[in-house]
Amino acid sequence: MIGSIVDTVLDRTVVGGYTNVGYQVRSRGWSASELQRMDGKVVAVTGASSGLGLAAAEGFARLGATVWVIVRDRERGERARAEIAARSGNDDIQVGVCDLSRLASIRSFAGRLSSRASRLDVLVNNAGTMTQTRELSADGIELTLALTNRLIGLLQRSAPARIINVSSGGMYAQRLRVDDLQSEHGSFDGPSVYARSKRAEVVLTEIWAQRLAGSGVTVHAMHPGWADTPGVRSSLPRFYRATRPLLRTPAEGADTIVWLGAAAEPALRSGRFWHDRRPRPVHLLPRTRETPAQRASLWAQCVELSGWHDDAADGSS
Repeated sequence: MIGSIVDTVLDRTVVGGYTNVGYQVRSRGWSASELQRMDGKVVAVTGASSGLGLAAAEGFARLGATVWVIVRDRERGERARAEIAARSGNDDIQVGVCDLSRLASIRSFAGRLSSRASRLDVLVNNAGTMTQTRELSADGIELTLALTNRLIGLLQRSAPARIINVSSGGMYAQRLRVDDLQSEHGSFDGPSVYARSKRAEVVLTEIWAQRLAGSGVTVHAMHPGWADTPGVRSSLPRFYRATRPLLRTPAEGADTIVWLGAAAEPALRSGRFWHDRRPRPVHLLPRTRETPAQRASLWAQCVELSGWHDDAADGSS
């Protein structure tokens, strides 16, 4: 493992840490033995038809897990299933169709998964979109909460289990906006709104970890660095052209997702924010820090938006 000082310098310089350079330097000290076999375990990955989700699903399949690829489009899901099976040698890949922009679809899928899967050991909340114009629920904040909540019972019955929320390093530049959670006011800037939603997701990760303490379910967030994915190519074309030689492969970006789901260390603590297999600070700028009241407001609003009744909606329990 590289020294902590070198690792921190890479992380704070961004270009050094988020690109394939950072991955190549850090991964030299990693051991293949950290990734434990997952035979008999069940993993569900949202947004698994391409990019980071597809790479993460393949990583879990290589470790022997039963993998549910959760997608909006059945045809794309079947292509992903065939690709994962062929590359991993694991045929136990299931396709779950769920439109994460619709609460009815989330409820329906969660019911189907709970009835068909006897357990759920890892839930990866990876699906996300970046748009250039405002679309209702495009940020997916309350929908991530909705899916997680619907599957909590299955996760708890399968404990020890893990929830992994895929965030973005862009969240470092944004603060929590509980006064405009759905980006209804002011001019709309797609990358900024996306980054704010990822900030909110990290806060929700901490709240979930607090609420699930002692249940056997750990919750973590991570960011993949800068990876060459369809979403980056389509949503950030100028960034993609400028950084293409330095972008990580999807597998490199997804490495920490798989590590968080399979390695022993993440099970020992909860509520952390990770990058390249190490916990990272949640804030780098003082102006992004939220207050306890803002955290409570985020939880309460998400509960209301998701249609989930919660008797302890202040997020403190």
